[in-house]
Amino acid sequence: MKTLVVAEKPSVARDLADALPGSFTNEDSHYEGDDYIVTFAVGHLVQLVDPEVYDEKLKKWRMADLPIVPEEFKLAPRDAKAKKQLKVIHKLMKRDDVDRIINACDAGREGELIFAYIYETAGIDKPVQRLWVSSMTKQAIREGFERLRPGEELQPLEAAARSRSEADWLIGMNATRAATIRGRAWVGGVVSLGRVQTPTLAMMVKREREIQAFTPEPYRLVRAQFDPRYEGMWFEGDETRIFGDLGRAEQIVDKVTGKNGTVEKMEQKEQSERPPLLYDLTALQRDANRRFGFSARRTLQAAQSLYEDKKAITYPRTSSRYLSGDLVPQLKPTAETLLPIGDYAAGARYVLGLDQLPLQRVVNDARVDDHHAIIPTDVEHPVDRFSPDERRIFDLVARRFLAVFHPAARYQRTEVVTLVEEERFRTRGKITLEPGWRGVYGLESDLDKQAGKTADDDVGDESAELPKLEQGQTVKCVKAEFEDKQTKPPPRYTEATLLSAMETAGKRIDDEELREAMKDSGLGTPATRAETIEVLIRREYIERAGKELQPTPKGLQVITMLEEHPLTSPELTGDWEKRLSDIEHGSGDRKEFIKGIVDLTTQTVEQIAALDKEKLRPERVELGPCPRCGAETGEIIKENSRAYGCTSWKSREEPGCGYVIWKRVAGRTITPEIARQLIENGRTNDVISGFRSKAGKPFRARLVLNDEGKVEFDFPARAQTKEPAVAE
Repeated sequence: MKTLVVAEKPSVARDLADALPGSFTNEDSHYEGDDYIVTFAVGHLVQLVDPEVYDEKLKKWRMADLPIVPEEFKLAPRDAKAKKQLKVIHKLMKRDDVDRIINACDAGREGELIFAYIYETAGIDKPVQRLWVSSMTKQAIREGFERLRPGEELQPLEAAARSRSEADWLIGMNATRAATIRGRAWVGGVVSLGRVQTPTLAMMVKREREIQAFTPEPYRLVRAQFDPRYEGMWFEGDETRIFGDLGRAEQIVDKVTGKNGTVEKMEQKEQSERPPLLYDLTALQRDANRRFGFSARRTLQAAQSLYEDKKAITYPRTSSRYLSGDLVPQLKPTAETLLPIGDYAAGARYVLGLDQLPLQRVVNDARVDDHHAIIPTDVEHPVDRFSPDERRIFDLVARRFLAVFHPAARYQRTEVVTLVEEERFRTRGKITLEPGWRGVYGLESDLDKQAGKTADDDVGDESAELPKLEQGQTVKCVKAEFEDKQTKPPPRYTEATLLSAMETAGKRIDDEELREAMKDSGLGTPATRAETIEVLIRREYIERAGKELQPTPKGLQVITMLEEHPLTSPELTGDWEKRLSDIEHGSGDRKEFIKGIVDLTTQTVEQIAALDKEKLRPERVELGPCPRCGAETGEIIKENSRAYGCTSWKSREEPGCGYVIWKRVAGRTITPEIARQLIENGRTNDVISGFRSKAGKPFRARLVLNDEGKVEFDFPARAQTKEPAVAE
């Protein structure tokens, strides 16, 4: 008798056949040996069927037919190609000489669902065992086959996977149909809504509204240079900024310039900074976005390739940042594999030289569920054969693995308060006493630069070296000057900050250990967040503008339709994710969860159906008097669906003064704030990213209005493309 092994994809099936004993023949759809047959899915072969399969009348989208709640969910192949491979697997499962089946799909929620749907549609009753590995090295695979888990042990995980799939179907199918029927006239096309994508979009729309409603407020900073040579920032209480009476800044400059002062306060204290936790997928995606500008999907693709093809890192789709106790004997051998690689030699040598590894913040069995944190594997790493993306992601994983065993970085922080003519100036400095874990990354300043950190301009540069000073010492204010600034709106989300917000269901939490404690209540899972962002981009709800993500007018209108509906609430969706996690761990009730989803689906349909037509009308901003004719006619610039134009326009026959700024310029949406800058100043304040040339190449430029009122590009000295786009 033979054992059938079902892998998630062809490349994994090949690796499994290579690791198993005996020789195998390649039969195209499977590998066959004396004891094992290894076959494969190609991701999801089976899916929940569309509504019209349950009832022919549901082909037409009508509000009267909603909500659609099947008594029992039906399954069908995804497409013709999936149907062909599914038929092959079913035939193998039913073979008389196959008496046992091993589920070798990815060891996680989605892998469990892929196999469960295949097994269910086969209509058989043969014993199932589960292969559960976190590394694709031959040794790890062989060890996994020696400790196969009974299929029944994974029933809670399968229940959570089915619950997630059915919840997404119920909300997605019903909310999307209702919103499309109700909003077709205003939004245009299908209005896609979903359990995770909609609250994620709602967070971004909320931020965009804060930006659009923001009114800059002018303020001034005062800096002074002292002899002996150091610089200080004026402050009063906790405030360094001067608002309102801006003339006060000039008075302070005149008052202190050329005058003697004293070092009123000189305080030094030591601080330490512990190494960061190991990577889970979300933390890895965040760092890769900050340092390399990688999208979440690009990071996942590189990490998955390092796991499957190169066997260089452990399973990447993990939500844990800790290791389990049984991995402790492998830690030094893993560090030893990094020793021959020049970039990691010093860090690896330190770890190998430790009599006992510091494991308090590394090993925690209670914080490891399906998989442990992402670390390098304990095999040789031919980094010269990695692609550029793989090399960068491996570098992050390898350095983080070594850093976590190093001591804390130690600093001496110095704060000096200089008093001149009753005005106080603060100076801060920092000296590294012991680089500790930061030594693994090279120079501290390089690490900070990679991470996208900059000195807070309103606090001053803390990295500047200070001369030797003593309390009470007399110093001279050689020069003082003020700087005009404006308050800034909250920043738009980048992929890094959006991933953080999804992980904490919209709550701002910087402390990584507190964030770790909340991750069961985040939006989606580490394995799905990248795809959620890509779905929002594909549906034209958000767009990339350089490193930033911003909602499109369509995305803004979709959330306007729903407003305060629970479907837009990150907290509620985070609560569902927590309940799915409870089901996964055997402490949640699947039926109760689905009942709650059905109730919410019904509520959503009813609320959308009852929407007032006026509620659906898009919000249109007004940007002030028309610069071409407003002074004489009183006309203003107002937003419409495609542009910001003068209200003197009535029709093509009566075009009015013709002043217009189109919303789309070289593939980028022009926001109201950018349009306002063009109207008021004739140009944008800053160089803007996110444009694309006619050949599809990205570039950045200022926008300017020419004499005819048309938008043109003003490229910075080092333009990113030699092929500028033309604003149509």
